[in-house]
Amino acid sequence: MDPLLQPITINKTEVRNRFYMTAMHLNMCQDYEVSDRICAFYEERAKGGTGMICVGFVSVDPLGSMFTNIGAHDDKYIPGLARLSGAINKHGARSCAQINHQGRYAFSMFLKGEKPVAPSAIASRLTGETPRELAADEIPGIIDKYAQTARRCKEGGFSAVEMLCGTGYLISQFLSPLTNKREDEWGGSEENRMKFGVQVIEATRRICGPDYPIIVRMNGNDMMEGGMRGDELRRFAKALEAAGADAFCINVGWHEARVPQITMGVPRANYAYLARRMKEVLTVPVIASHRINDPDDARELLLTDYCDMIGMGRALIADPHLVNKIAEGREDDILHCVACAQGCFDHVFQLRPVECLCNPRAGHELEAVEKADKPRKIAVVGGGPAGMSAALAAADRGHDVTIFEKEDFLGGQINLAAAPAGREEFIMLADDLEMKLINAGITIEIGHEVTADEIKQGGFDAVVLATGAVPLAPPIPGSDKPHVIQSWDYLSGEAHAGRRVVVVGGGAVGVETALTLAEEGTINADTAKFLLVNQAETPEEIRYLCTHGTKDVTLVEMIGKVGKDIGKSTRWTMTLDLGRLGVKVLTKTKVLEILDDGVKVETADGAKTLPADTIVLAIGSKPYNPLGDALADSGIQVVTVGDAKKIGLAFDAVHSGHNAGLSL
Repeated sequence: MDPLLQPITINKTEVRNRFYMTAMHLNMCQDYEVSDRICAFYEERAKGGTGMICVGFVSVDPLGSMFTNIGAHDDKYIPGLARLSGAINKHGARSCAQINHQGRYAFSMFLKGEKPVAPSAIASRLTGETPRELAADEIPGIIDKYAQTARRCKEGGFSAVEMLCGTGYLISQFLSPLTNKREDEWGGSEENRMKFGVQVIEATRRICGPDYPIIVRMNGNDMMEGGMRGDELRRFAKALEAAGADAFCINVGWHEARVPQITMGVPRANYAYLARRMKEVLTVPVIASHRINDPDDARELLLTDYCDMIGMGRALIADPHLVNKIAEGREDDILHCVACAQGCFDHVFQLRPVECLCNPRAGHELEAVEKADKPRKIAVVGGGPAGMSAALAAADRGHDVTIFEKEDFLGGQINLAAAPAGREEFIMLADDLEMKLINAGITIEIGHEVTADEIKQGGFDAVVLATGAVPLAPPIPGSDKPHVIQSWDYLSGEAHAGRRVVVVGGGAVGVETALTLAEEGTINADTAKFLLVNQAETPEEIRYLCTHGTKDVTLVEMIGKVGKDIGKSTRWTMTLDLGRLGVKVLTKTKVLEILDDGVKVETADGAKTLPADTIVLAIGSKPYNPLGDALADSGIQVVTVGDAKKIGLAFDAVHSGHNAGLSL
């Protein structure tokens, strides 16, 4: 039997397989009330075969949450909890509720002006606010609130609860010496700092009884300088197990940590080693999580005893039926999460409901796709993300769809996005969408630059124009010189750059181009591991070889910052990489002229020349729609989507294509 599909028991509760959907904030509740939208979202994942689904987080106290969380701090929310657990349980999945108090991570703007509370009055880099230090006599009451919240979740039908004991929230704020400077019984020694979390588990066990599963979500490494690391956190885990915890879901890092945790540049299953180290000291099931998006990786983790269950969050946003597809032998039809964060984490920061770049149905489960009254013959021109998404949606409606792509491959600008190191997952998205086109029976015409006459004569009832964009040609003197290239040509491998390179334009494409250039000449992971294991070089020298390539790269941007069109979840990591790789970043700098041996620019300190062998232009793009006018009077319905209509993110392209396909 596939190890992924074997049942497992937590306390006395059997879970049908080894998949555990990790809790994520979805922004789908209002005033703490469970909504139809969030019920439908989780119900779809339960239908899809997931073993246990953890929702969250649910509120312990209004001072430690916000109105878009799932309410559980009062008995009046039990009916809503019952609706949500019922939507999950009725499809054979086990439901779990993550219980949390944000502590110093709460924003006062959502607390009706009150200050957040914490063990000590230490300012948060996440919020920029300094919390109020809890008085000693307040702390037992908060512990009881955790336990009472667990009681409500149990009464509301949840199969288990998960206590969030990491990620920089209140329990981990008590644990860490960075945020706990107390001198009473709740601070000082490691044992005292553990006490809050231990007593939360003990109180929950007393109230919920011996047989009710209590799961702990905690860090294997806080990734905070001066914070808690492996040995200390393993001791904490053992204390929580002794207090009554039945399973552990291991994550990594605080929200303030300067080590990437969720972005595409993090290798798949990169942090599973933390679960492995926990499993070495615990006797209860251990769940690995973070950047696990593929069944093969998941199987390997189980077979090599890294963990007992697989935690997937965004992977199940992208494909709610991932588990069923494994059981049915349809793994080639899985739509993988690419860790872009455009629709999930970026939406959370914007207080928008979670959606997904890869799966435009995510978050819209209540909106049924209805078959068309009369199937039509549809042409889709352009095989990028917008075109493929439009074709799939139109096929879902029952239409006969043909997609035309002038290149010999599908994917469009997804292929350019995949060029920088650490962004390769985008290739998988193109492959997944192509496989879905094949499985949907859509006719694919690659290497075919279709004409307006072909569309008119082909008997098509409607056409979707998804022809994308082309790079802008800047009005810069000298931009036509032979050593000037477009970023798209460099990223696609059609052009190469010399040793000294100036990249003009600091948007997303410019940043990605600069990073790709700076990576040239660095050693790869296999070489780094060989040198480290054999002690052939010092760790410092290996790090140098990993971060210093063979090109001298300068990035020039007119406005005051680079990457303004990169999502918040990803931008800081790419900015960090620019510095780590030695890219010189010049903001508030205008290019005046491109010379034979460099670029003349104007800065706040006056004009100067940047020496360069190659200049790479990354100043943006414009819609490309060569068939729009020719088909305007054809009598055929014409819909324009993606960049061909308006320049946007990959998320925008996929969703506009999907919506267009459903409209036909």
